Amino acid sequence: MKKNAILLTSILVTGILAGCSGNSTNQASNAAIAQQDIKLSYPTTKKGSVTDTYFGNNVADPYRWLEDDRSEETGDWVKTQNKVTFNYLSQIPYREQLKDRLGELWNYEKVGSPFKEGKYTYFYKNDGLQNQYVVYRQLDGGEVEVFLDPNTFSKDGTTSLGQLSFSKDGSIAAYAISEGGSDWRKIIIIDVETKKQLETPLVDVKFSGISWFGNEGFYYSSYDKPKGSELSAKTDQHKLYYHKLGQAQKDDAVVFGATAEEKRRYVGGSVTEDDRYLLISGAVSTSGNDLYIKDLTKPNSPLVTITDNFDADTYVIENEGSKLYLVTNLDAPNKKIVTVDASAPAASNWKDFIAETENVLTASTGGGYFFAEYMVDAISKVYQYDYQGKKVREVALPGVGSSSSLDGKKKEDTLYYSFSNYKTPGTIYSFNTKTGKSDVYKKSGAKFDSNAYESKQVFYKSKDGTRVPMIITYKKGLEFNGKNPTILYGYGGFNISLTPRFSVTRAVWLEQGGIYAVANLRGGGEYGKKWHKAGTQLDKQNVFDDFIAAGEYLINENYTSSNYLAINGGSNGGLLVGAVMTQRPDLVQVALPAVGVLDMLRYHTFTAGAGWAYDYGTAEQSEEMFKYLKGYSPVHNVKKGVSYPATMVTTGDHDDRVVPAHSFKFAAELQAKQAGSAPTLIRIETNAGHGAGTPVSKTIEQYADIYAFTLFNMGFTSLPK
Repeated sequence: MKKNAILLTSILVTGILAGCSGNSTNQASNAAIAQQDIKLSYPTTKKGSVTDTYFGNNVADPYRWLEDDRSEETGDWVKTQNKVTFNYLSQIPYREQLKDRLGELWNYEKVGSPFKEGKYTYFYKNDGLQNQYVVYRQLDGGEVEVFLDPNTFSKDGTTSLGQLSFSKDGSIAAYAISEGGSDWRKIIIIDVETKKQLETPLVDVKFSGISWFGNEGFYYSSYDKPKGSELSAKTDQHKLYYHKLGQAQKDDAVVFGATAEEKRRYVGGSVTEDDRYLLISGAVSTSGNDLYIKDLTKPNSPLVTITDNFDADTYVIENEGSKLYLVTNLDAPNKKIVTVDASAPAASNWKDFIAETENVLTASTGGGYFFAEYMVDAISKVYQYDYQGKKVREVALPGVGSSSSLDGKKKEDTLYYSFSNYKTPGTIYSFNTKTGKSDVYKKSGAKFDSNAYESKQVFYKSKDGTRVPMIITYKKGLEFNGKNPTILYGYGGFNISLTPRFSVTRAVWLEQGGIYAVANLRGGGEYGKKWHKAGTQLDKQNVFDDFIAAGEYLINENYTSSNYLAINGGSNGGLLVGAVMTQRPDLVQVALPAVGVLDMLRYHTFTAGAGWAYDYGTAEQSEEMFKYLKGYSPVHNVKKGVSYPATMVTTGDHDDRVVPAHSFKFAAELQAKQAGSAPTLIRIETNAGHGAGTPVSKTIEQYADIYAFTLFNMGFTSLPK
């Protein structure tokens, strides 16, 4: 057994611990010392002899065996790694304090915006520490009652409620559940009045909506069940089905995706509010789609093509009779809304309805109006338009931050939106579509004094001179002395924008005197398609450079220093952390890659990973792309003789989006090659997936461990408050 023994000096005898100040002047130099007699002996991770050849280049993959999530050997490895990790974490003196505070702050009633279906008004609510939100309902002026309680779906709270969709008259509901965090779903159909199940659940449903056609049935999407492991085997052809109530699932008709010509990795179908049209979107990657329309008022009507290329993202947001309203970034990188008649919907017939602007558009409809939300340097601005394209007003938002979409049915005069930022808990507002007046509907009950904190947006220059925004949040009066524990968070991919939103976990970090910084990196969608593309494929290094420059800015401006800086990100953000810590191990003290895409040569061989090629490219694409990917792939760039930051990799054993093998292999490489004394651990949540639907109890435990690990490895012997 290889023993990477980290004998950590025992200055933390209990008596000394009690007297230590979290702000000791020699703290930074004590980052290794501040670990009380913890002796790390990593489990043996055997090496295999697998080698792949790309364009004549041999690449060893010694930990390929860890990709087999069904093997007993992999299961044993997970258990032994967790034993080491949790033994280490259990010895951090303030771990339980953090867990208790997270539970305390989390324990307040959380209520979602109401929505009407049939004769009932529904809403989601969590009493405080319930693992899953409960769905309630009431008649106008009637008693509130529980409609669905996902906390009863499983004993440990790991079965969660996904999509909930109602038939057009609201008499039947179909809802999806996820077990153990998996992306595979079951759809259960119930009578709304009696809440009784009407038929056998639909199974093996994945990446799907539930879109009703009248009260007779609904459209949903899935893949054929893969051969091999359902958690890691490749899923490559998505299909749209129609389920008629009372019909066996095996008899559900394939509406799209049945033929090789229709092969798409992601397919979705939705029915317009008036039940007139079925809209079908197909995509081969996470960017770009083709779009089809079918007239449901005419039996056996054909599918008509709206767009037939993957160069842009286009979807129908609304219709008035045969007049379609589409949101598109075709020849409009920041998006616009166009109109066209369904009888001739080709792009050549489109007319601008709300033209493209210099800011990125997100559109919604409700109450007989359109709402155009723009990101101005990642901050929300919302405008209301009528159906003739005339601007009615700017919606007066409560402050600087992020608004959820104003949306709802056409006939509703009152819509709802939530508003928050990094320091302000979310408040739900009602909005009168006629007067434009917003009123507080539900104020957050979080016991957090947002007035004691401030958020500041700054702009810094990346390596190539690109101007990048970042929002930094901290306690008012904090001294910028280079010694503040700081978490720098980023994502930088898939056209996803990071906008300011409150979270309990972040609030607890701020309470400890921590700084939380979020950088809006290239690869995201903050400045439209051009910003996204500037961080993809052979330009992916721009994302890492932007993140490195963000860390350097925080250090140069004396917010923090390398000894007090941690980097964090999940999924594509886990790749970001893995790449940056292997390229610049000197930059940070702690690295926290979560559910990361870390093996860039093989990511596309698992589940739906091939669909990410728009952002990443693949190793088979060309020799140039292979060399580029290998040049930053975290698994392939851990080097012997390098002192890496204290690292805690986090993943879930049921993650079937970014399979845990990425994290397993990266952790194995780090443990084998780490030259310094900093710990390299992996925390594997069992019966958990990529994150959605994670029980509150597990989330609290995970963040207590993340923050404890981070502060401990920055040298804090007690909480730094």
